[in-house]
Amino acid sequence: MEVLNTFIRSIFVDNMIFAYYLGMCSYLAVSKNVKTALGLGIAVTFVLTCTLPINYLLENYILKEGALSWLDARYATVNLSFLSLILFIAVIASFVQLVEMVIEKFAPALYASLGIFLPLIAVNCAIMGGSLFMQQRAFPHIGVATAYGFGSGIGWLLAIIGMAAIREKLAYSDIPKPLRGLGITFIITGLMGIGFMCFSGLKI
Repeated sequence: MEVLNTFIRSIFVDNMIFAYYLGMCSYLAVSKNVKTALGLGIAVTFVLTCTLPINYLLENYILKEGALSWLDARYATVNLSFLSLILFIAVIASFVQLVEMVIEKFAPALYASLGIFLPLIAVNCAIMGGSLFMQQRAFPHIGVATAYGFGSGIGWLLAIIGMAAIREKLAYSDIPKPLRGLGITFIITGLMGIGFMCFSGLKI
C-alpha cells in the first residue's frame, strides 16, 4: 500500500515541475513539440527509475552513518555521507550517457531534435532532486524508493507532454505579441500548477 501511495503522490501531489519547479530549463525549452517532449520525458523517467534505487542502496549500505556495519561492527561509526552528492551525480551521469548512446543509435531524429538537452539530463535538477528527496525522506525499503523514482518520472513526463500539446495548439491562437513565447508559457505553467494543487488532499 505504501508503494502505491508513494507512486501516486509522486505523480500528482509531489510533482517535480508543479510542486517543486525542478527541471524547468528542459521543460520550457523542449516543450514545443509533443514528439520531442515525449522522447525527453521517457528518457528522464528511465534515468529516474534506474538511479533512485541504486542511490538508495548506496545511501543505506555504504554512505550514511552506520551503513557499513554489515561489513563488521568496527565500521558502525563510519559516516561517508559527505560523498553522497558526488556519488549520486556519478550514477546519474552514467545512466544519462547510456540513454544518449541508445537514442543516438536507434532514434537519430529524436537525438538531433533534443540536441544539447539530452546530455543535460545529467544536470537536470529534477533527477538530482529525486535522489536528495529519497535521502531526506528515508524511505523504508528499495521498493518505495523505486516507486518514487518511477512516479516522479511519470509526473515530469505528463507535465512536459501537457505543456507541449498546449503550445502546439497555441501556435494557431491569437496571442498578444508581448506574451508570445515564454510569457504565455509561464502563465500556462502557473495555471497547470494550480490545477495540480487540487490533488494535494489526495489520500489512498
